[in-house]
Amino acid sequence: MIKGVKNMLGGIEMNDRPWLRFYPENVPETVDIPVMPLYKLLEDSATHYPEQVAVIDGGRTLTYRELKGKSDRLASALSKKGFQCKDRLAIMLPNSIEYIITYYATLRLGGILVQVNPLYQSHELEHLFTDSRPKWFVGNNIQREKVRNLPLLDALTIIYVESKEFNVTTNEIGFYSLLSKSPDMKVPEVEILPREDVAVIQYTGGTTGKSKGVMLTHYNLIANIHQSFAFSDGFFEKPGERILSITPFFHVYGMTGALNLTIYAGGTVICMKRFQVEDVLNTIKTYKPTFFPGVPTMYIALLTHPDSSPELLSSLKVCNSGSAPMPVGVMNEFEKRTESSIVEGYGLSEASPITHRNPVTGLKKPGSIGMPIPNTESKVVDKETGTKEMPYGEIGELIIKGPQVMKGYWNNEEETKQTLRDGWLYTGDLATMDEDGYFYIAGRKKDMIIASGYNIFPSEIEEVLYKHPEVEEACVFGVPDTYRGETVKAAVVRKEDSLVTSEELAEWCKSQLASFKVPKDITIRKSLPKTIVGKVLRYKLTEEEEEVKSRK
Repeated sequence: MIKGVKNMLGGIEMNDRPWLRFYPENVPETVDIPVMPLYKLLEDSATHYPEQVAVIDGGRTLTYRELKGKSDRLASALSKKGFQCKDRLAIMLPNSIEYIITYYATLRLGGILVQVNPLYQSHELEHLFTDSRPKWFVGNNIQREKVRNLPLLDALTIIYVESKEFNVTTNEIGFYSLLSKSPDMKVPEVEILPREDVAVIQYTGGTTGKSKGVMLTHYNLIANIHQSFAFSDGFFEKPGERILSITPFFHVYGMTGALNLTIYAGGTVICMKRFQVEDVLNTIKTYKPTFFPGVPTMYIALLTHPDSSPELLSSLKVCNSGSAPMPVGVMNEFEKRTESSIVEGYGLSEASPITHRNPVTGLKKPGSIGMPIPNTESKVVDKETGTKEMPYGEIGELIIKGPQVMKGYWNNEEETKQTLRDGWLYTGDLATMDEDGYFYIAGRKKDMIIASGYNIFPSEIEEVLYKHPEVEEACVFGVPDTYRGETVKAAVVRKEDSLVTSEELAEWCKSQLASFKVPKDITIRKSLPKTIVGKVLRYKLTEEEEEVKSRK
């Protein structure tokens, strides 16, 4: 039975929450969310599953008892060095044992983690460090040259994970040297207010411009873990799941879906520092993961690799896909050839990140991001005012309400006011909702192309390109046009050994799209610009196009 009132919009009667009737039987509408510090995830699992393997990092392993011991020892050492509650610590590490130790040690002291991409260069780091002003920094020693050029360096205590030949200077500390000098695990008690206190400053991916620091509280992150666990419909069990963690922990998707959720459930985090398809397949063969949070580009690579087989992937129970829309053709082919199941969902940094997901059991709609997870409200509103709810099937802006929604943007009240309105998070993504309450992403408000007065959504054209048997990746974007306003352009990566031409791809599009949607220019490329988690940077392609035009 669907709970909630009904309203009349555009002459169409709409149920308030139609998705509830498609919730699997064992998935609750709401879950109880404990008001507790994020560090308690590790503390509880170490109590209940002390000898369960918590982390695998190459040839290294740690049990929950060992992981908690090392995290507490680092917290003790940092405290002795002067670390105070609410101090900000910038962490610039790949997926690793050292990342996890540092993450929970910082939380144990009531500190705030500033997530930093290890691939960032000095000019990219300058904005993050100037904006967040951390007092502490933990990274690999290979980052030394980048860090030496940072502003506010004198106010920063720097901790490097040593290599054998690494010698620290007077203003640097070695990670393991620090641990060895603090044999005890005496950590001062700190007061943490989970609903108010920020646990993580998560900088947005910068896919639409300069990144903003998303303030996620302890309660935001605890809520999203409990929501996600409840929506797994019992497939994510306690303890014993093994999670293949390729999506970076410094990205919100990896932090929640691969790290915190696994620690909460007493599972094993299998750390991988980067996605290289041969290494991934070997890791799957060796450690037999049961869950894999990935992104579409990873599934495309696994799908096209000759060594991928149903037998190799048979340990996987569920594959989650997020960060970017999954082409329906890719999903169908992956499931058909590998006998694995992909569950697509949606999230964003501002929501910790998960808000929508297709159910593991029950009705799964390919191409849809699914339905709101427990304790989450969602609707589609008009793009102009953001106040009128759109009828079924009509495009508007996706907005969300729930306990996982951020506190706001760090040092940015104006953007916070624009994004958080009357308790709703305005995502900037365009979407539709069908009569069953399943949502579909049509693109970002800023991605929409307006050509000769027509609204064109890149995702629709990309879907057609992905259906072509010789296309591996595609991205569609708009370029300025003095006559039409904008013109549709596509960048395509062909499958290996493919010789398909731009002209052939244009004819393919013509056979399936209205003429005004067909790309006027299709460029064949070796690769597409992406974030570290594989999200295609559409704006980079636009910038490249503008740069080419400016040189003419």
